[in-house]
Amino acid sequence: MKLTAIRTATLALSATAIMTLALAEELLAQGGRPASPRGQAATQVGGSWAADERGREQYQGGKWIEIEYGRPILRQRRGVFGAGDEYGKKVAAGAPVWRAGANQSTRFTTEVDLMFGDRRLPAGAYSLFLELSSPQKWTLILSSWAAQERYDPNSKDALWGSYGYTPDKDVVRAEMTVMEIPIPVDQLTFGFTDVTADGGTLALWWDRTTATVPFQVAK
Repeated sequence: MKLTAIRTATLALSATAIMTLALAEELLAQGGRPASPRGQAATQVGGSWAADERGREQYQGGKWIEIEYGRPILRQRRGVFGAGDEYGKKVAAGAPVWRAGANQSTRFTTEVDLMFGDRRLPAGAYSLFLELSSPQKWTLILSSWAAQERYDPNSKDALWGSYGYTPDKDVVRAEMTVMEIPIPVDQLTFGFTDVTADGGTLALWWDRTTATVPFQVAK
């Protein structure tokens, strides 16, 4: 029993040390600027273009979809996702999944119900994570885990990044299409492509990798 307790305590201390080191690296910056600036990607779906009372074309009835995230920069690194058995581990920095950004948990907010394959995502705010199983297999995770604005090791109801993530709060898990791109993208970038009134594609670009997943406005 004593050995088991010692091992458990050692693992807990190691996890805390990894988290603290990763947090320090993410928050350090030169000249007072954040090392990973905050960013946002947004689009509107479900609306239509129509003339207003002055005859001007306006997009009316649209519903917002937004992603807010920390945007890490390569800073001359290459192969940031790793290879072989170490694939995905460095960006996860000791967490069970990748926060798909830096610092605070990446947040996905939608004003309308969406469908990712056969999984329905009700309108609301979610934490967005990615499970990087291999260079060919990424899984988008939209979770009801709340996000900490500042790191608080005593909080059990919200996460900092993806530390402490558990799958019991997963609302959507969707396989992504992962491809290599010819030119490295220096700063992590989320965006929306092929957007129509009925849906579109969520896309991520970083280093020489892009990953995408389609979504539809729920009927």
